[in-house]
Amino acid sequence: MLELGAKELIQSLDKLMYDFDLEKISGFIDHNFAPNAKIQLAHPFETLSNPQALAYEVYQPLLEAVPDLEKRTYISMAGEARGAYWVGVAGYYTGSFLEPWLDIPPTGHQMSMRFHEFYRVEDNKVVEVQALWDIPQLMMQAGVWPMVPSLGWEWNPPAPASNDGLVAGTDIAQAQASLNLVGDMLTGLSKHATGGVEAMELEKYWHEKCSWYGPSGIGTARGIQGFRNWHQIPFLNALPNRRTKEGMGYLFADKNYVGFTAWPGMEMTVSGSGWLGIAPSNKEITMRSLDFWRCENGKIRENWVLVDLLHVYDQLGVDVLGRMRELNKARYRQFDR
Repeated sequence: MLELGAKELIQSLDKLMYDFDLEKISGFIDHNFAPNAKIQLAHPFETLSNPQALAYEVYQPLLEAVPDLEKRTYISMAGEARGAYWVGVAGYYTGSFLEPWLDIPPTGHQMSMRFHEFYRVEDNKVVEVQALWDIPQLMMQAGVWPMVPSLGWEWNPPAPASNDGLVAGTDIAQAQASLNLVGDMLTGLSKHATGGVEAMELEKYWHEKCSWYGPSGIGTARGIQGFRNWHQIPFLNALPNRRTKEGMGYLFADKNYVGFTAWPGMEMTVSGSGWLGIAPSNKEITMRSLDFWRCENGKIRENWVLVDLLHVYDQLGVDVLGRMRELNKARYRQFDR
């Protein structure tokens, strides 16, 4: 049964975050989150101890670093999958970056940090959150990204070209068509191991002018060939046995949008030629990837993807934030620390 007010519930939270009154946000959490709600965030935050930790352990330090912080949401959609009702929102946090945050040095300029956030709602209460913030994006803006350059183009990916990302109303038939398209495309991707590129039938599902907006550290790719060059080929070479984690993940649709959330959604072994500049270790890892697709005339035209790259590196024994702090010693001449 669809919870018709769930999307509006999360939209009201986003409106509070546009002007970012921490006291009002804390009050919203008190009234609209279940006391035992499970809050799962990107590395290094991980799973929080309680819902109010979201306000005072996560948002408050960010607000101290970016005092004019605001949340700009350009996708808001909802749907049901495997008996659960989810609301997915995407956009970016922005404001003047004036104080350090996670030891990322301030730039004094306007910052942007993408987010993909999914809220599971039961009985008009948020009972689970799965959310990724593109922390590497902020590190790059501050000039302290200590890892390899992105293969794709780095920028702040745009809102949907169709300007309809804040989905209003419902259209069950359109949602089902969108869900079928993306579901069939994902099934096609899984055929690569046995049938190669031809078996995936990418041209059947992707628009010739599609845009794949990957996370910072991978970047944006334009068109099917761009997607192949800047993401898929390196990904498959390094992680040839990548697979969906059994029993995980929720794929749902709302009109022409499809969302996917899982914690984690994939498991794989880093082998082949290695990935993200790290030599192959033959180590088993999992991956958190939260995604949105926009369908247009029977093809996928845009795809927003966030991957918890800091968590990937952490599983491989690389402390990216620690490397960044070492890099910052030269900036601040703090050689004895």
